[in-house]
Amino acid sequence: MARRSTKTPPPDDFEERILDIDVVDEMQGSFLEYAYSVIYSRALPDARDGLKPVHRRILYQMNEMGLRPDRGYVKCARVVGEVMGKLHPHGDASIYDALVRMAQPFSMRLPLVDGHGNFGSLGNDDPPAAMRYTECRMASATSLMTESIDEDTVDFSPNYDGQEQEPAALPAAYPNLLVNGASGIAVGMATNMPPHNLGEVIAAARHLIKHPNADLDTLMRFVPGPDLPTGGRIVGLGGVRDAYEKGRGTFKIRATVTVENVTARRKGLVVTELPFTVGPEKVISKIKDLVGSKKLQGIADVKDLTDREHGLRLVIEVKNGFNPEAVLEQLYKLTPMEESFGINNVALVDGQPLTLGLKELLEVYVDHRFNVVRRRSEFRRTKRRDRLHLVEGLLTALVDIDEVIRLIRSSENSAQAKERLIERFSLSDIQTQYILDTPLRRLTKFDRIELESERDRLQDEIEKLTVILESDTELRKLVSNELAAVAKKYGTDRRTVLLESAGPAVGAVPLEVSDDPCRVLLSSTGLLARTVTGDMTFDVDAKRVKHDVIVSAVPATTRGEVGAVTSLGRLLRISVIDLPQLPETAAAPSLSGGAQLSEFLTLEDGEELVCLTTLDESSPGLALGTEQGVVKRMVPDYPANKEELEVITLREGDRIVGAVELRTGDEDLVFITNEAQLLRYPASQVRPQGRPAGGMTGIKLGEGAKVISFAAVDPATDAMVFTIAGSHGTLDDSVATAKLTPFDQYPRKGRATGGVRCQRFLKGEDCLTQAWAVPAPVRAADAKGSPVELPEVDPRRDGSGVPLTKSVAALAGPV
Repeated sequence: MARRSTKTPPPDDFEERILDIDVVDEMQGSFLEYAYSVIYSRALPDARDGLKPVHRRILYQMNEMGLRPDRGYVKCARVVGEVMGKLHPHGDASIYDALVRMAQPFSMRLPLVDGHGNFGSLGNDDPPAAMRYTECRMASATSLMTESIDEDTVDFSPNYDGQEQEPAALPAAYPNLLVNGASGIAVGMATNMPPHNLGEVIAAARHLIKHPNADLDTLMRFVPGPDLPTGGRIVGLGGVRDAYEKGRGTFKIRATVTVENVTARRKGLVVTELPFTVGPEKVISKIKDLVGSKKLQGIADVKDLTDREHGLRLVIEVKNGFNPEAVLEQLYKLTPMEESFGINNVALVDGQPLTLGLKELLEVYVDHRFNVVRRRSEFRRTKRRDRLHLVEGLLTALVDIDEVIRLIRSSENSAQAKERLIERFSLSDIQTQYILDTPLRRLTKFDRIELESERDRLQDEIEKLTVILESDTELRKLVSNELAAVAKKYGTDRRTVLLESAGPAVGAVPLEVSDDPCRVLLSSTGLLARTVTGDMTFDVDAKRVKHDVIVSAVPATTRGEVGAVTSLGRLLRISVIDLPQLPETAAAPSLSGGAQLSEFLTLEDGEELVCLTTLDESSPGLALGTEQGVVKRMVPDYPANKEELEVITLREGDRIVGAVELRTGDEDLVFITNEAQLLRYPASQVRPQGRPAGGMTGIKLGEGAKVISFAAVDPATDAMVFTIAGSHGTLDDSVATAKLTPFDQYPRKGRATGGVRCQRFLKGEDCLTQAWAVPAPVRAADAKGSPVELPEVDPRRDGSGVPLTKSVAALAGPV
């Protein structure tokens, strides 16, 4: 079956015309028209107010809606709908995206919209909420953009359907393009401008107003570089100067990072500022990818601790044994913690896209501001002249008000009254109509005084406006003063640090910490730390600080291990690299920056750390003394595959009261008991034994006596014995007495003997509560680590003590 044609046949008089058009010319013309539409209507900002059409329409419509900073918030959907329906013939998504960006403090140096709700996060890691949830109003500084827009300061043009009017540019009371920057991709060109500091830009603009021939170097004294909302550090200022001179240049932005002790055992890199447009999630994701592919070493963990109270805080924990500075250089190289920013200052000038330098951008803005202030002054002068004309007419009528009333009453109608008043008083048509419209209550004596005052004020204002319009100097002065007021009110300190260079190159600092010699220190309050090898002696008269009583110190290497001997006879390994490092000091070394030993060792209930020791098997070994009077010299035997070793087999109820690593083997071993007996004999009298051995008798104890102190003292050095007597083991300061005696006052005796008396008890005293034998000079501390002053030296071996003013918890000599 044949199909019937539905085409309407052409009329009989139809004449077919076919035009031959070169496809190249058609494509070229169409493309240029499309490109110009994108450039002018969408992608590029105007150099005068720094806004693209969509941003300008949003701000203008918010101003028309009365959404000023002192008014309440309204839903963003309402603003988007008004802009889309009246001015912007595009989708709501593009309008809302533009509105959101103007409300983000991390995108704009001086936000133009005051947002209420979720407007997204840095790097768009957390996208903004839908416009039906968020609210907005004009920001405080936005009123400066639309200020005096109703005073014929800018040109208006029809909107897309010709039913509304929209401004071609906003008055812009500050250089918005430089302050907030811009970015956009057009057809065949793009713009990318960084934000700057408001105060710096206005200072440069004011200088240019006063000195129109100022060169770039002079202007850069005021604007040395961009000032990004997210802070950071700009490194390499050569590209910045190129951009300010030619309109194009490149610079690098680095995150702001500090090296801190994030835990007691680890250092970390704390990031408080990231490069512009980079969010923490992007950095964390990249670090995890690099660590997983083993392209980045030394990272233990990454934590995002950002909150509203502290702002951005990204903590990157560095593994022990790696230099944080070297790890940071790797992060700069491999992650978005260092980003390049390409400046491309393309903006519209008289509808044409141009690449502008710093001076050109300031000149375009300043010329725009001159034009705005000139048109505003002309508008205000015209308004005041019109008002003055009416006031003068009314004053003329008031001179002979009776005649005016007679003429009006005797007239047939208002038209005749109007003609007669014009003829009688030589008034204009406008003045006469105003007189006729004025109610009789305005014709009092008081109103006449007011009118005369208003006339004088209007004449004065007209005169001032005329001076501005006729004097280029006064116009420039006014514009400069207005800019200065804006800077004073809205100016803020610079956030971005400018650096000439990036510092040391990658590889200048070794990635891993070298195995340098160091010392491991233990304070009386249980703090552990390591420090570089140096002269660790101190001046007795030096200023005292907390934690300066170091009860144990051993040489080590940074990547090595040391042993910790406990009161239960255990030796535990400690990795030196895990310990916090302290700087070398010339006076008393302080462990205030150390970490508690509980961070490195797990001790049982009642177990205490007695001393530190090297794990050097070439040393003379450890000397141990127990509460029950046992002494042992342990043969140095430290198998590398064991984290915990037994250094002595203790008898039931016994415990180690003192341990020391012998340096030469010629030291004297010293026992002090609670019965105030001191025994001193050479370490050579004690035969070295293996680790499981239980030792031998070190001192002969009386019934109920026990050892309270054990030490090893080099007889070739000066040493002191410090004892504290009390009652039944109490540490009450009111009954305790102490005695400080030179060590050489106590003679040597044989091993396993009773020794000699070291302090005579006073009334109410029956035992020693604490005792020490240490090299001189000595220092004492209380339980909190605070310094304690010691009594004068008593040369008597068995003399009595003097009252203590403060309890002593630890005593130590130089280390």
